[in-house]
Amino acid sequence: MAAILIDVDGVLHVSSQPIDGAADAVNVLRADGHRLRFVTNATTRSRRELAEDIRGFGIELEDEELQTTPYAAAHALAGKRVLALTMPAIVEDLEGVEMVGDHADAVLLGGADETPDTNQVFSYMNLARAFSELEAGAELYCLHKNRWWQTARGPLLDAGAFVAGLEYAAGVEATVLGKPSGPYFAAALEALDADPENTWMVGDDIDADVRGAHEFGLRTVLVRTGKFRGDTHGWSVSPDAVLDSIADLPEFLRSS
Repeated sequence: MAAILIDVDGVLHVSSQPIDGAADAVNVLRADGHRLRFVTNATTRSRRELAEDIRGFGIELEDEELQTTPYAAAHALAGKRVLALTMPAIVEDLEGVEMVGDHADAVLLGGADETPDTNQVFSYMNLARAFSELEAGAELYCLHKNRWWQTARGPLLDAGAFVAGLEYAAGVEATVLGKPSGPYFAAALEALDADPENTWMVGDDIDADVRGAHEFGLRTVLVRTGKFRGDTHGWSVSPDAVLDSIADLPEFLRSS
C-alpha cells in the first residue's frame, strides 16, 4: 500500500465547509491500508485546533498525524531571538522560540487570515519594524509564501505578498519552512517511514502541493476543488493525475 500526503485547505474543506465525500474517502483509504499524513500550510490556528476542526468534518485523525508549518518553524528557529509576525493562535506551537520586539536574529512571517488580526499583524508599522531588523542583519523566514488562498467568498490575498515585499526592500531571500520546501516533504516522509517513489501527494495548489512534491520525487494528484483553476497553460508542472475531488482518490488508487 502507498503512503499518502493529504493537503487540508481546499482538499478536505473550503472555509470550514467540508468537501463532499472527503470523510468517506479518508476512511476508505485507511481501510485499504494506506499510511496517511495530513500536511498543511495553514498558519492561523494551532495544530491542536486544526486537528479538532478536521475531526469535526467526520475525519478520524490523531493530532500527531497533522503536520503544520509552525512546528517546522519551532525546529528551525529553536534558541533564536525571533520577531514573529504571525497570527496569535499559533504561538503555542512555537515552543522553544524566543519572541522579541527588537534585536532579532530572525524575522518570521506567518499567513494571513479572514479576521481583523491580519490588519494588525501585517500593519505598516510591523512590516517596517521587520524591515529594520533585516537591515540590521536578521534572517528572513516565512511559514509559506502563498500568493492567495480560496475562501467561500472567493480568492483572498495571502502573506506571500508581504514576504516578497520584504525580500525586495531588504535585498534578502526568505527561507520557506512549509510547502513547497524540500525539508517539509522530507519531514512528512520520515514520519511515515516512506520513500518518495511510493508516496502520493494530494493537493489543490499546483505550485505548493504538486510542484513541491514533484521536485522531491513524489507522485502527485491535483484535485478540482479549492484553489484549482482549469487553465493548464499556467501550470508550472503536470500532475500525475487530476481528479474531481478527494472522493475519487480511493478508486483511482485501486485501479492504478
